[in-house]
Amino acid sequence: MRLAKYLAHAGVASRRAAEKLIAAGKVRVGDEVVTDPARDVGEGSDVRVNGRPIAPEPREVWALNKPAGVVSTAQEPGKRRAITELVDSERRLYPVGRLDADSTGLILLTNDGELANRLTHPRYGVPKTYRVRLSRPISDRDLERLRTGVRLEDGPTAPADVERHGEREIEVTIREGRKRQVRRMAEAVGNEVEALARIRIGSLELGDLHRGEARRLEEGEVAALWEDSAP
Repeated sequence: MRLAKYLAHAGVASRRAAEKLIAAGKVRVGDEVVTDPARDVGEGSDVRVNGRPIAPEPREVWALNKPAGVVSTAQEPGKRRAITELVDSERRLYPVGRLDADSTGLILLTNDGELANRLTHPRYGVPKTYRVRLSRPISDRDLERLRTGVRLEDGPTAPADVERHGEREIEVTIREGRKRQVRRMAEAVGNEVEALARIRIGSLELGDLHRGEARRLEEGEVAALWEDSAP
């Protein structure tokens, strides 16, 4: 197995981040500092990052219904709770992407860096669906603008799937991952988001998971996420 992939499978970081660690000379294989991410290693290899031994650990993927006020980070230095505190696992889990502190709903946590990268990298286009409550009624014209793409400060958005569920409630599916994208899309058509909950990632739905609860995904669900993110 290539060294960067080995680190990703060990839950150290995504493959891209692992490549940066290797290039920075922070990874040793045996007594040798290795800077080539394509270096082959196996289960018996003595791989260390910053002197810490690394070994593959069993892959885990968890689904969590994130409450408002919880931050989507592995650690939170402030007073707010970190999302990892809500998952009962001994593994070193990291959130797959982020939800704003004010947002709620489905977020994944895993120690599989490669899967995390596949689910978040724009080139894989994994769809994510949000239920949105707006501050004001939205017109059919503005719904169509959201569907075809609106201009944000970092460029136009790609076409989105948008369905109306009431005067002020819509469901939005996007395949990008820009920061606060859905909120900024609403602002681009002269509206504001009052509440936002993610209800689906790829084929995985939030379902009846209660706010603040987490569950470990079954093998078939994880396999489906890999299929969702296939190139």
